[in-house]
Amino acid sequence: MERGRVAILVGSKGRGSNMEAIVRASQEPGFPMEVAVVFAPSDTAPAIERAQSLGVPVVVLPSEPEAFAQSLLREMAERNVDLLCLAGYMRLIPASVVEALRGRILNIHPALLPKFGGKGMYGMRVHEAVLAAGETESGATVHFVNERYDEGDILIQRRVPVLPNDTPETLAARVLEQEHRAYPEAIRIWWERYGKGRKASL
Repeated sequence: MERGRVAILVGSKGRGSNMEAIVRASQEPGFPMEVAVVFAPSDTAPAIERAQSLGVPVVVLPSEPEAFAQSLLREMAERNVDLLCLAGYMRLIPASVVEALRGRILNIHPALLPKFGGKGMYGMRVHEAVLAAGETESGATVHFVNERYDEGDILIQRRVPVLPNDTPETLAARVLEQEHRAYPEAIRIWWERYGKGRKASL
């Protein structure tokens, strides 16, 4: 079985737990895609050490937007990468990258989009907003990336209850468990729906 190839773009501050969940899933027999590379926005990103411990090559991208876009697209092409997954990357992806990789970039968000998304809605802020709104459920959403924060088409969602005694931290932990399940599941779905045909045409 010819496997697809995934690149993961991590953030500058995140621990890389979603990245690790994807890598570990990809190492299981029968998983349809392999992780070819982890991209990092700086050489001090905490996720770099975790990626290296998992045996995944790491490339640090330049911070200047145009150079970032050119370097990312060049590395994707040189490594024959089919899909880019954002994992803790908080910045808006440059429009040139979105256009070049339309339908081939996924992100995960710790809420049930379209609620509690958009610029500035990340990390604990999301869970605080969910609790403040009196929601009875939350969850994780894997969606396609477009030119606007958290507005791309939804691929899958996994739901969790919001409990009466929840704090942002306890809710975050419950949602994170589902994030770690949802991302590998979404990658499988993406490959089945969109990846196989593309790989065959290369």
